[in-house]
Amino acid sequence: MKPFQVGLLGAGVVGGGTFAVLQRNQEEIRRRAGREIRITHVADVDLARARRVAGDAAEVGNDARALIARPEIDAVIELIGGTGIARTLVLEAIAAGKHVVTANKALLAVHGTEIFAAAGENGVVVAFEAAVAGGIPIIKALREGLTANRIEWIAGIINGTTNFILSEMREKRIDFATALADAQRLGYAEADPTFDITGVDAAHKATILSAIAFGVPVQFAKAYVEGIVDLQAADIAYAEQLGYRIKLLAITKRREASANHAGGIELRVHPTLVPSRRLIANVEGAMNAVMVQGDAVGTTLYYGKGAGAEPTASAVIADLVDIARLATADPDHRVPHLAFQPAAMQDLGVLPIDDVVTAFYLRLQVADETGVLARITGILAEHGISIDALLQRPGAAGAGEARTDVIILTHDTVEGRMTAAIAKMQALPTVLAKIVRIRKEDLA
Repeated sequence: MKPFQVGLLGAGVVGGGTFAVLQRNQEEIRRRAGREIRITHVADVDLARARRVAGDAAEVGNDARALIARPEIDAVIELIGGTGIARTLVLEAIAAGKHVVTANKALLAVHGTEIFAAAGENGVVVAFEAAVAGGIPIIKALREGLTANRIEWIAGIINGTTNFILSEMREKRIDFATALADAQRLGYAEADPTFDITGVDAAHKATILSAIAFGVPVQFAKAYVEGIVDLQAADIAYAEQLGYRIKLLAITKRREASANHAGGIELRVHPTLVPSRRLIANVEGAMNAVMVQGDAVGTTLYYGKGAGAEPTASAVIADLVDIARLATADPDHRVPHLAFQPAAMQDLGVLPIDDVVTAFYLRLQVADETGVLARITGILAEHGISIDALLQRPGAAGAGEARTDVIILTHDTVEGRMTAAIAKMQALPTVLAKIVRIRKEDLA
């Protein structure tokens, strides 16, 4: 059988890793795919970089459109990134009848509906294992391994940069700015880490996971996104005293309608208290982990490297192997892009954050005087919010007055109620600083 010929768009870190792993493991990959898979053409605006990656093993150029137009190319790997030219080139490749492999989570989270529809119309595959959690095969697990299950929820650490920062803050008792500087110095954070530390990168990935888990369109614009920029070392320390660790979690849940709650999908990214006894709470450094709750299988956990040249290349090449095996198969009998048959997708709404049900960690800096705690707990009771645990710790003195930190863990409640209660507590003259609110998930 003739080799499966591939064009590579983008010869950066992941492109270089993909070329190297494919060359190194060529024989093993051929045995699995049933045919040779060969990157024959590389396009990159930096020709010198492309030549360093490909050497004499592939033709190098800087014209991506010319590469896509070549009739011998069976599939295109898109590793350019972003949602601009990458979208144009992916759609052009699909229109030319080329299969596409991409690691571009932002592209799929924003334009996935358009791209998958185009792929369906042209009978080609768009594969994207590398777009979420690097080398962890979470897309394949959801689309295939767990296909017998009704997925109930997913919770994941899917951004290594923020997990490294939070691990450093906890272990070294340092503040966010110091931990971020360390992450940049060690290469775990980009020079511009905005997408990571604001939660946008994790939200792109969560959007894709949500679509596959529940058979809904990609809905990034409706995701609730909160990063770790404002997280304080004091809250990480208090959480640990209470038996929790704080992680930036991407969470998506299916919620049935009830007399008290609206039905729909929760899609949110934010710092989260997780019980320290949970395995995912002990995922440290730049590692990733994803928990999936299915009705038949129960809880499963997927752990590994979420970024890096060769871990991501592992996922890219796995997609190439799948496509090479199925390239001649009837398109109607391939695994659907988002796990569910296109005609069976449901347009379930994403719940606004005020309708989300979760528990909370609150920290209030209050005047150390009689009756303060009673007023705070009274307001929570007025809003139907019950308390799970409470701590009082001496706070920093200010303006000659004694202060204390009150730390409260609540049971599950509707976020809108908590927002109203916090507004009322914040208005008390004895509450001396902005109230800290962090959501809490038991993941049981």
